[in-house]
Amino acid sequence: MQHIYDMIIIGGGPAGYTAALYAARAGFDTLVIERMSVGGQMALTGEIDNYPGFEEGIDGFTLGMKMQQGAERFGVKTEYEDIISVDFSEKIKKVKSMSKDFYGKTIVIASGANPRELGLPMEKKMIGKGIHYCAHCDGRFYKDKSVIVVGGGNTAAADALYLSRIAAKVYVVHRRNTLRATKIYHDSLMKAPNIEFVWDSVVSELHAEERIVGAKIRNEITKEERDITCDAIFVSIGRKPATDFLNHSVALDSNGYIIAGEDTKTNVDGVFAVGDIRTKALRQVVTAVADGAVAVHFAEEYLTENTEFDIDTP
Repeated sequence: MQHIYDMIIIGGGPAGYTAALYAARAGFDTLVIERMSVGGQMALTGEIDNYPGFEEGIDGFTLGMKMQQGAERFGVKTEYEDIISVDFSEKIKKVKSMSKDFYGKTIVIASGANPRELGLPMEKKMIGKGIHYCAHCDGRFYKDKSVIVVGGGNTAAADALYLSRIAAKVYVVHRRNTLRATKIYHDSLMKAPNIEFVWDSVVSELHAEERIVGAKIRNEITKEERDITCDAIFVSIGRKPATDFLNHSVALDSNGYIIAGEDTKTNVDGVFAVGDIRTKALRQVVTAVADGAVAVHFAEEYLTENTEFDIDTP
């Protein structure tokens, strides 16, 4: 007979392993399915200073491992599999990987969202060495230095403002001649004395030695190129939610994120969305952790109300 878990959590980042910890401590037979390694995007962050409890900060990979170990201490199981499809049409939900099928009474989707990359040579190699995707995570390393922010939406605008209070110089490179960010950002950005806009332009080449030392910028209208010396490039051109495997089994918003409120409930009973994958105002480690705890609260409520489920039986 196929094993049926009380809860299957798809994704081993901070939201996923917090849900796993709370679920296991509530007596749930809990499985985490992670595609690659624990920590999710957090694992790529060199140092995290805005997560409470670590007065000297902590690197994202170590924090992810601690979260996994804390959950597994209470009996959580982890499988390293790539999920290719799901079926939420029945009471017992099915999660299909490349090699096997898993079955659960409740599902917590914690698959996260990946930053969109520039797609340039050396970009991946320079991650953490001057290429960054989170200004609030890594901006403090560039106090009184020169940085480039790529993008023109709300995230890029917020990143540029944040970095302008730390860095000596901030170049904002945007492929259009005006920001897409909401008007609330415009005045503050224009008044910042150390922000310079590079309109109608893209980063066409990275300059690097052991770290990023600059970039070639190409004007998309004139095709002219210029070199900008900098210590870091913050890529803020959006994120891509990891929802392809869901095949619209839950409702998504226009940007591909799962529609779920602060209760983390999706439009499918017994299926919850936590962390960066769901619609939310702030995507940080601390908000992901909160989502994980909330999801288990409502999952326990769901299992209690559905009396055909015996949550004490593995």
